[in-house]
Amino acid sequence: MPGAARVLRVVLSGVESVGKSTLAARLADRFGGALVPEFGRTYTEGLDRPLTLADHHAIAEGHRRAAAAAASQRPPLLVEDTDIVMTTAWATMLFGTRDPPLAAVPSQADLHLLLLPDVPFVADPVRMFGTLDARARFHAVIEAEFAARGLAPLRIGGDFAARERAAVAAVAERLA
Repeated sequence: MPGAARVLRVVLSGVESVGKSTLAARLADRFGGALVPEFGRTYTEGLDRPLTLADHHAIAEGHRRAAAAAASQRPPLLVEDTDIVMTTAWATMLFGTRDPPLAAVPSQADLHLLLLPDVPFVADPVRMFGTLDARARFHAVIEAEFAARGLAPLRIGGDFAARERAAVAAVAERLA
């Protein structure tokens, strides 16, 4: 489409319970953007069995479709609560090895915000890795996935207010 404004795609990544979903919604609201919720969470909440690698492929496809549908509306900003980077990291964390088909799917993000695991864990029925050791291991898997893809996320830590300020500043800079 000649002359069409480009959609800025921002993806939030990080271990469980670091504020991705809340911050993603706030960013979309603040900047008048579209939100793509975490497809994997919705998918997982509907399961009554352990996740399989095939589930991760279904999660990747479900997220891709949701993000493509949202992007087709041409919002100025598309905020994704995770993407293929996190789906691949989840599969690696759960199954102990990086899945080549998932690893081959490129991220469509223009800006990756990686939320650090420096806030308290809040348990819920689908969260799995709440201990300090498990969170550190999962964070290392995520960092390794970014490195393997040659991506340099913006790392954001601190309390939730500090995270929001940093994310808002990063997005505002990209939209300017």
